[in-house]
Amino acid sequence: MKALRKYIDKIKPQFEKGGKFEKLHSTFGAFETFLYVPDKVTFKGSHIRDTFDLKRAMIVVVVAVIPALLFGMWNTGYQHFLSLGETVGFWDQFWYGFLKVLPIIIVSYVVGLGIEFAFAQYRGHEVNEGYLVSGMLIPLIVPPDIPLWMLAISIVFAVVIGKEVFGGTGMNILNPALTARAFLFFAYPQDMSGDKVWISDKADAYSGATPLGDALVGNFDNFPSAADMFFGFIPGSVGETSTLAILIGAVILLFTGIASWRVMFSVFAGGYIMGLIFNFFGANDYMNLPAYYHLILGGFAFGAVFMATDPVTAAQTNKGKYIYGFLIGIMAVIIRVVNPAYPEGMMLAILLMNVFAPLIDHYVVESNIKRRLKRIKIKA
Repeated sequence: MKALRKYIDKIKPQFEKGGKFEKLHSTFGAFETFLYVPDKVTFKGSHIRDTFDLKRAMIVVVVAVIPALLFGMWNTGYQHFLSLGETVGFWDQFWYGFLKVLPIIIVSYVVGLGIEFAFAQYRGHEVNEGYLVSGMLIPLIVPPDIPLWMLAISIVFAVVIGKEVFGGTGMNILNPALTARAFLFFAYPQDMSGDKVWISDKADAYSGATPLGDALVGNFDNFPSAADMFFGFIPGSVGETSTLAILIGAVILLFTGIASWRVMFSVFAGGYIMGLIFNFFGANDYMNLPAYYHLILGGFAFGAVFMATDPVTAAQTNKGKYIYGFLIGIMAVIIRVVNPAYPEGMMLAILLMNVFAPLIDHYVVESNIKRRLKRIKIKA
């Protein structure tokens, strides 16, 4: 590592102002700070020295999604061979899924980071770190058979329109990963819904429907057990099927303090309470599903852990986080049960609340101000 550090220090002047490659300063800086903690410090006034910068925070999130990623790779192979009626070993299943998912990850990072680097070079700014996470989340929320060219177009839309036009990382109002999925859902619905897209190269006679798809049409005869849905032995997006793997990631995020437990808890609470309300009315079989089923169906758990907790697009005040998360949980269940056009309501619920998060914070702050002013008047 010392040899690498010496080599970087040796070539660094060529990328600084006046150097031969000064136009690539942002690109060089991105690789240097990815390998080593930045050496920038303040020289006056109050300041905190800490090795935990934004890149390290993003890397922790990437580590947290690895359990869902690895399980998703195995499940992709498992569902494929299950549909064909073939019995193969664990490693054959995993290898098949690995080869299916890896190109999706490569396209996600190459296209997304390419745009990030281009914008950084054009603006003369440092490369933003936010896409380190988005680049991994996007492959986990799409079907394993998604055409790569469609994925590339959705990433261009998400990064340029959903992020860079607002100023880059920290300035966007919508979650970039969900923006990419929303683009795919509305631009190419045939590749993001139905029974044929959730299992890679499945047998024609095999259903391939997800539990949400079955619930949508009222097919509860062959509905998977709660255990299968919790462990993830069901068709679905690459990283969204296993609630267990997602919860392992949640523990990592909460233990390191990266994600807000207030948002996470309130999303699950909102979804569960809305499920209980539907149980009370019980107008159809879908409403009669046990309330906790909604927490392990579809992308609910993944959205609650990795999407709703995005610190940029979520509410910032403590009280606002409870309100923000609770409304996401409620709306996700309402959309998936009441509106048959959108069986997966989590995506739309989070994106909608992304828009309203600043308004929630505004009213929370205004309420605090009024309460304190009232307290001052009483004392006077």
